[in-house]
Amino acid sequence: MQTLEETPLRLAGVIRESIVDGPGIRMVVFAQGCPHRCKGCHNPETHDPAGGYGSTVGNLLREAKKNPLLKGLTLSGGDPFFQAEGFARLAKAAHEAGYDIITYTGYTFEELLAGFETHEGWEALLRETDILVDGKFVLEERSLSLQFRGSRNQRVIDVPASLEAGKAIEREWEEKYAL
Repeated sequence: MQTLEETPLRLAGVIRESIVDGPGIRMVVFAQGCPHRCKGCHNPETHDPAGGYGSTVGNLLREAKKNPLLKGLTLSGGDPFFQAEGFARLAKAAHEAGYDIITYTGYTFEELLAGFETHEGWEALLRETDILVDGKFVLEERSLSLQFRGSRNQRVIDVPASLEAGKAIEREWEEKYAL
């Protein structure tokens, strides 16, 4: 198995401090590559899997540890499930370092569960996610009043509770992840 220093990720970018991608001060890691190509996507430059630049899990974790104010990491994109194995390693290492993990994906929770057998790393990444914001961005459902999501169809899911229940358990941000 590769070390964290050797585990590659293709990135569109990193924001070292954000307060708009989940509660608290967060490091946001934007995955390069997205199969969804949602109309009106906020980050269309992330769609092409050949775009962006290379980095490693170890490099990202080192950067996160430089900031004692970080509450967690937000995995966005693109779609982190497009590179699920590498992002699962990042999420696991970040958890071990005391950070919480929010993952954004165009897949629904149910699609991810159904894909465990056919998509390497999906289960591992989902299990290392605390909160999942799922579903494609739908331009006709866009709302600027939603907290930390772009369209009304997207759900905020408590992943540990959902995996235990075997179905999506939605939560409001304030219930478990308030500042």
